[in-house]
Formats: sequence, structure tokens, C-alpha cells
Amino acid sequence: MEYRERRGFSSPIDVGETYDVAIEDVGREGDGITHIEGFVVFVPNTKKGDSVKIRVTKVSRRVGFAEVVA
Repeated sequence: MEYRERRGFSSPIDVGETYDVAIEDVGREGDGITHIEGFVVFVPNTKKGDSVKIRVTKVSRRVGFAEVVA
């Protein structure tokens, strides 16, 4: 079994960064889902097929959260 170090986690995104993304799917809560370098990012108020510019607002161990910016 592979052991993952808990303290040393890193994600390919950081809070405050902006990206141009395509929303690929919609999650259970209705948030749009995109991937940045394979990392799942939830984006509220979007729908599948949207192309939007986002700003990362929160990053957890497995997923990120972002908001649409103008």
C-alpha cells in the first residue's frame, strides 16, 4: 500500500491565480466542474459548456474552488 505524506501535499493551483477554462461537467450541488492540470476545480454559477475566466478562491487537499471574474 502506498503511503502519502499528509503535510507535503501540493496542488497545481494557488489561491488568487486566474485561468481561462471550459466547464466540463456539473457536480451534485450544481456547481460547474473543470480541471486544471488534472486537479478538480468547482465553479459556482456556471454550466457545462461555458468558457469562463476564473479566480481560485480556496484550495483543499483534493479539490479547488473558484469564482468567475469579468
